[in-house]
Amino acid sequence: MKGPYPFRLTSAAAAQIRRAAQGENAGLDFRVAAKHGTAGALVYGMGFDVPRENDATAESEGVTVLVAPPSQALLVGASLDFVEVAPGEFQFVFRHPEVPETAPG
Repeated sequence: MKGPYPFRLTSAAAAQIRRAAQGENAGLDFRVAAKHGTAGALVYGMGFDVPRENDATAESEGVTVLVAPPSQALLVGASLDFVEVAPGEFQFVFRHPEVPETAPG
């Protein structure tokens, strides 16, 4: 994919990722992934990692986001937010223009 990869972090998600990137994750980039689950729904994942050959890269809110080739078509136009899902309970939520919202699996 030429040019910047179209994946976005909200400012809330980026703040949480930057906080988690300290300590043992220092110096690593943030990776997001998606695949089709057994029922056909998208299953998302995320974590800290080093860049690999053929990764797509997005710069969002000061965070470098890596996407491996198998996930690239599935995550085009998606974003990651950090929201309150219940009073006092926060979690990351992937938002995709063509898929219902879901938390990482």
